[in-house]
Amino acid sequence: MSESGSGSGRLLVVIRHAKAEPFAAEDHLRALTDRGRRDAVEAGLWLAAQGIEPDYAFVSSAARTVGTWESLADAFQSVAEVLIDDSLYVASPEPALETLRTAPADAKVVVFVGHNPTAAYIAHMLDDGNPDEGAFRAMSEGYPTAAMTVLEVQVPWADLDVGTARITGFHVGHGVAPTSS
Repeated sequence: MSESGSGSGRLLVVIRHAKAEPFAAEDHLRALTDRGRRDAVEAGLWLAAQGIEPDYAFVSSAARTVGTWESLADAFQSVAEVLIDDSLYVASPEPALETLRTAPADAKVVVFVGHNPTAAYIAHMLDDGNPDEGAFRAMSEGYPTAAMTVLEVQVPWADLDVGTARITGFHVGHGVAPTSS
């Protein structure tokens, strides 16, 4: 039985970090570029326009993923509980999925902010084979920076596994550069 009229009422938003500087003293410290911040803000505004308000977020500890979450969350003034996790910086899909399974049972909208190829792989592996065709097509054309997939999760978080979610949306944040007068 549905809690929200379709599916379980749970959503997972899988996000690849926004555009980061190409170099830093170490990869973990690469910060967002101005474009990356604008793209992340636009992505947050898109989520807000869809009525998607995260209540829990898993974020890799890399500067670019933390910056993506902060810019995105600021756009819609998120009050989500956030777990910044060092293990997500190097996590392959299976360990990342294990982390997602620890989401609070009562969380309705969970966000994962990570890196590619893990982000794209998680979105594809969770798909139940019956995605929104437009979203799936767009996602399959590539998973650029500031890309996000919205999945309707059909099981409790603890049971999240291959084929247990339906892709319902895909968006790539494209912020607009300020114009000079």
